[in-house]
Amino acid sequence: MSTQQDILSAFQFRHACKQFDAEKKIPAEDFDFILETGRLSPCSFGFEPWHFVVIQTPELRAKLREVTWGAQGTLPSSSHFMVILCRKDDMRFDSAYIDNFMRTVQKLPADVVEKKRAKYQKFQESDFRLLESPRALFDWSCKQAYIALGNMMSAAAMIGIDSCPIEGYDFRDAEAVLTAAGVLDQDKYGLAVMVAFGYRVNPQPAKTRQTMAEVVTWVK
Repeated sequence: MSTQQDILSAFQFRHACKQFDAEKKIPAEDFDFILETGRLSPCSFGFEPWHFVVIQTPELRAKLREVTWGAQGTLPSSSHFMVILCRKDDMRFDSAYIDNFMRTVQKLPADVVEKKRAKYQKFQESDFRLLESPRALFDWSCKQAYIALGNMMSAAAMIGIDSCPIEGYDFRDAEAVLTAAGVLDQDKYGLAVMVAFGYRVNPQPAKTRQTMAEVVTWVK
């Protein structure tokens, strides 16, 4: 098991790397490990709203670069570039996806399926009011994706691999590029976030954070 200092060292190592060594590629087994930490990440009700798409073709990367101002350095230089998609209406309590997921993935008995669906319905309708608009439901799905995103970046840092999360893009244009490439079915999915992985070429800048006292309040 990693020690506390090992983990903190990885968090100190991690930064938003804007330029990677284009000649240095992440070994397949290391990237499979990163993907596995994303797959095993927690999500609300365990319903896995995400889909990870790793884009390695230079042609599609070049098209994405035209609409992604936040990845001008990372798209051409990163070893691996990922877009995380999230489900839209499939995440409704009454969708076929959720029903099938509970029965075939979570392998719940029929009576438990109905109890969980009722709880999920209340959560969506009244607790979080996620059904007030399609965007509210999609944004909630994206919150889950950011858990997987953080876990993958942290896992990468723990084995000496750099990363950069990316939100700097025109949402509609980026989705149009992915749709035209056959990567995105906009009826079912939307683009949540992008992330690049690789190895740095420039020294890491000094990490700046508020103090613990400024970000933590204890209620005793």
